[in-house]
Amino acid sequence: MLTKKQKNLLLFINKKLRSSGVSPSYEEMKQSLNLKSKSGIHRLISALEERGFIKRLAHKARALEVVKLPETASANDIYNSFSPSVIKGGLDEEQINSDEIEVPVLGKIAAGTPVEAIQNEVSRIPLPNNLEKNGDYFGLKVQGDSMIDAGIHEGDTVIIRRTDTADNGKIVVALIDEHEAMLKRIRKKGKVVALESANRNYETKIFGPDRVKVQGVLVSLYRNF
Repeated sequence: MLTKKQKNLLLFINKKLRSSGVSPSYEEMKQSLNLKSKSGIHRLISALEERGFIKRLAHKARALEVVKLPETASANDIYNSFSPSVIKGGLDEEQINSDEIEVPVLGKIAAGTPVEAIQNEVSRIPLPNNLEKNGDYFGLKVQGDSMIDAGIHEGDTVIIRRTDTADNGKIVVALIDEHEAMLKRIRKKGKVVALESANRNYETKIFGPDRVKVQGVLVSLYRNF
């Protein structure tokens, strides 16, 4: 069981890591919790580490890794801790260099009601510079608003790293009954798979494990302005 300050610090660290890939400084942590000194942050970090929620990375100054999030965190807490890597206005074809690695866009993905799974390439876009070049990626155009509280808007083009496994809490492309695809946050508990929206107007969908196949994990997105 975490105290309120421990939980808030953990969520702040997680949000910072997801948005920038870099752990927040002790000064940033102090300001986020409105503490007067950094000694309080040291105590909170030690408590989170002892409870197995974070891990200090060896040979890296100030580097932290979030191992898990508290089960008592609300859906809104977790949604707000996710900030997708957004490449603004990055789909102007005239600006694409010939030597850039391209990613196939396989159609639309539902962030709302399910759509039939798309397998046909409809266009190609450049791979974002912040992603590893040796990965297997594909793009999908977002349709619907069920993931808007996670910073994913209708019309965005999400970049997906192809994989058939995903940790709890990851936003994935989930294939349902071999023919419907959805962009949702996945949670597994026992023999149940929950696909969660990031919009209170949509209900969580519950499935048996044999009905859901992970097709990939969200890693970045393009947004035109």
